[in-house]
Amino acid sequence: MNSTTPLDDEARYRALCAHDARFDGRFFTAVTSTGIYCRPICRVRTPRRENCRFFEHATQAEQAGFRPCLRCRPELAPLDRHWSTEDASAILVQQASRLLDAPPSWLDPATEGAAMGLLAARLGVSDRHLRRVFGSQLGVSPLQYLLTRKLLAAKQLLADTAMPVSQIALASGFASLRRFNAAFLERYGLNPTQMRRGQTATTTAGADGCTGDVRLAWRPPFDAVSLLNFLASRQLPGVEQVDPDALSLLRTLQLTVAQRVHTGWLSVRLVPDAHHLVLRVSDGLLPVLPSVIWRVREVFDLDADPAAINATLHTDFPEGDGLRVPGCFDGFELAVRAVLGQQITVAAARTLATRLLDRFGTPLVTPAGVLNRLFPNPHTLATADPASLGELGIVRQRQAALQALARAVVDGSLELDGRAPVEQTVQTLQGLPGIGPWTAQYIAMRALRWPDAWPTGDVALHHALRLGHLKGNAAVREAALQASRWQPWRSYAVVRAWAGTLHPTPLKALP
Repeated sequence: MNSTTPLDDEARYRALCAHDARFDGRFFTAVTSTGIYCRPICRVRTPRRENCRFFEHATQAEQAGFRPCLRCRPELAPLDRHWSTEDASAILVQQASRLLDAPPSWLDPATEGAAMGLLAARLGVSDRHLRRVFGSQLGVSPLQYLLTRKLLAAKQLLADTAMPVSQIALASGFASLRRFNAAFLERYGLNPTQMRRGQTATTTAGADGCTGDVRLAWRPPFDAVSLLNFLASRQLPGVEQVDPDALSLLRTLQLTVAQRVHTGWLSVRLVPDAHHLVLRVSDGLLPVLPSVIWRVREVFDLDADPAAINATLHTDFPEGDGLRVPGCFDGFELAVRAVLGQQITVAAARTLATRLLDRFGTPLVTPAGVLNRLFPNPHTLATADPASLGELGIVRQRQAALQALARAVVDGSLELDGRAPVEQTVQTLQGLPGIGPWTAQYIAMRALRWPDAWPTGDVALHHALRLGHLKGNAAVREAALQASRWQPWRSYAVVRAWAGTLHPTPLKALP
């Protein structure tokens, strides 16, 4: 069965019988005889065909009265991303669902009743239009979609951590413990404590100061080693340690959620045979675990649908089917490093970033001795003495770019994460001194998680496309023309070209 073919119910049932991980998160199977819905990979006895109903989204299954399976745990499935470039309604729904899938840090739980109005305003449409489009595209309302996301996030915390229920309620985006308990009971027929007793995950604290193992799934194929090699070549000492051989990553992190600063560290271990990774976080990050999970999903591009991407790119990149677009843990950090890396090698950019970290980073004590610093925050760089930046070997043009970037983040005129509007953010970035189209598109690709970014003028891309005979604007135009056949997945084409899968000779990746 071709995983790119639109699925009918018979195809879904065949995928269910095969426990095919390529379809994980692309649909859910509800069993009428049990009242439970599952992922395609669930290892319980396969239900009879006449007892199965199929849904594209967990929200649809729950609205139909089904409860999530406690064994395969639908909250662990990769999210389903449908990217459209032509249908206005589909584009609106994909933008809205991306915001609703993210942790609710952009939405104050105290204003829960006005949530959809805030979402509609953020998207530039009316509340009524948003509800109408959501209903026509998904068959559920945005509020129903949001409630399912919050409940599934809470279910994951109940299973994988020892966090108190009251803390889980707030971390999942509920305004109060009372509302949390009521929603859980109404949707699942259990209160949160009963749900926790029904889970089998271990939530005991370890000697390393972490609590619980959180599993996050992906759809195969996934070239874990290549992604970790990409991150390893850019790692900063004291902030991160990446080991491609051990398929692991350690990282310090600082998050500000609801005007509170949380600091700590995390570890990630990839398990390719099981198509998932295992995340552990230190106690300092537990209150914002949903935000950490969201960032890990973006760093490792866990929600990518290789079948859809490879249907467009495989012919030109036959050896790149498992490559993902590496994300970042912090958009501001990524943008700073992109500015530092303009027109120099990866190694030189890493040297400058290390100097910046040593001068302006914040010390952090962790049980892992290799992790001891936090990357400088926007306020620190916005107020830094330009002379002190110059002492690090950063030229004046890049000093101005770094400080303009930091001030824009501090004053709120610039967001640098997967929730930000892409076109507006790219325009804002290019309006800052020292940031041109290449840098803005690179940031869009890795920090904004835009699958169709195209870093104009990239030398490695021109090399991969064999445009050495063209110069200047002629090369730029020809590259854009050739890349048009890769839309809407040009970000993935860029990563594959940098990896050398379009060209027999490995190419030198840019920072």
